[in-house]
Amino acid sequence: MNFTRLFFFAAIIAVTVGVTYWASRRTSTQTEFFAAGRSITARQNGIAIAGDLMSAATFLGFTGLIFLSGFDGWILATAACFSFLLILMLFAERMRNAGQYTIADVLSFRFNKRPVRAAAASATLIICVFYLIAQLVGAGVLIRALTGMRFEVAVVLTGIAMLFYVVFGGMLATTWVQIVKAVLLTIIGGVLTVMVLWKFNFNPAELFSAAAAKHPMGERYLGPGGSGNHPLNTLSSGLAYAVGTAALPHVLIRFFTVPDAKAARNSVGWAVGIVGAFFVMTSVIGYGARALLPAGMESKTAGGNLAAPLLAEHLGGGAGTFGGDMFIALVSAVAFATILAVVAGLLLSASGAMSHDLWFNVVKQREPRTEREGTIVARISAASVGTVAIVLTIAIGDGINVALLVGLALSIAASANFPALALSLSWSKLNTVGTITGIYTGLAVSVVLIALGPYGWPGGPAEAPFPLTFPVLVSIPAGFLGCFIGNLFGRGRKDDGSAFKELHVRANVGFGAESGGSSH
Repeated sequence: MNFTRLFFFAAIIAVTVGVTYWASRRTSTQTEFFAAGRSITARQNGIAIAGDLMSAATFLGFTGLIFLSGFDGWILATAACFSFLLILMLFAERMRNAGQYTIADVLSFRFNKRPVRAAAASATLIICVFYLIAQLVGAGVLIRALTGMRFEVAVVLTGIAMLFYVVFGGMLATTWVQIVKAVLLTIIGGVLTVMVLWKFNFNPAELFSAAAAKHPMGERYLGPGGSGNHPLNTLSSGLAYAVGTAALPHVLIRFFTVPDAKAARNSVGWAVGIVGAFFVMTSVIGYGARALLPAGMESKTAGGNLAAPLLAEHLGGGAGTFGGDMFIALVSAVAFATILAVVAGLLLSASGAMSHDLWFNVVKQREPRTEREGTIVARISAASVGTVAIVLTIAIGDGINVALLVGLALSIAASANFPALALSLSWSKLNTVGTITGIYTGLAVSVVLIALGPYGWPGGPAEAPFPLTFPVLVSIPAGFLGCFIGNLFGRGRKDDGSAFKELHVRANVGFGAESGGSSH
């Protein structure tokens, strides 16, 4: 076991435990648990939203993709950044004004609440559980590779930390853990970027030329096609990251934490600036890893995921040196912090879907009698979902393809959440049947096509009936089509657009935004 790296992992956990203890003393009501008392400023929320996207999957994954395939990896990073444009144009202010704690609050505002909440909460839970498992697998593999700890022990420790943040600290702790993590990751990324550029006299052209010279494809590494994927596959992957990220539950619920719509809009501006700078850093780090690491390192990077830590070790002096060991420990610990922060946000979103949407609004059909009842059920829900995710992760083991789980989560978010949310906020004729049909159609088509695709098909990519890794080129249109077809069957019902004017005024102006429910 590498105790230097273990020390830095422990230091990160100690800082986040302190943050959670502070937050727990300020979390007693439902609004404080789910929305941090709507007290988060635009800048704080922007950093936290950026932190949601600056996950281990993006920091390690995008860096690794650029290391392996060059320009194609950069396209995915750019697509993920583009998601904030969709959020700003379609959701930021409207979500803050129209909802209370969850996506289902917005979707059910105009319609028959029980079936719509059940459908929206089901999609949210599926997205969150798959994403949670992917992050926990990533944490287990990362910690095992860098400290020597067993995979199962690493998953349990990560899961315990995740449960501690959410159950005791709620959204306030989750937000501040994200902020701390985002700042640390930006600092580490900035240091790595400067060190790489210093090696090439701060000349990006020199860096790119050196990277291309080390890659088997040569100059083609700097253009499209470096991944070897069909252009349609690259397009579908970019669309999944752009649209899927914009509709992820744990990203959207952050707009309920700010005091008003102006803060929601401004927080997106902060997030875009931070994420834009972050992806410039990941590009430099990815190309730098290709240019500076010895040839033949692909097999040691765990599919590219360890390219950034190995580059840090190399820049610090190499394996076995104090500087190399300390630098890789710092980068690895910050990468671990990104996992902790993201899983906490996912768990909080899942807790809202289970307690606020399913338990109180679908099963009990009432609001909590007291704030204490609401927060107790929320904490029990968080503990239950988190425990299930930990058990499933250990049962599945490290053999599961993380790309399959992430692809499924992003595809469901893009195909089930995005069409229903976009139409609910903008189309006056949408009705209950159309909303439910759209959600379940996008969900079903995503799951089926992922199962038939390269990562899900038992026979492997070569034999997969469906050629695209992310099925969103088919499943997003299917989600919209489901809304339109379902809408035809739901015509004439009493809820077909009758509350749209109220939602439209509230979403765009903000009247009644604090009440959390419609008055119709």
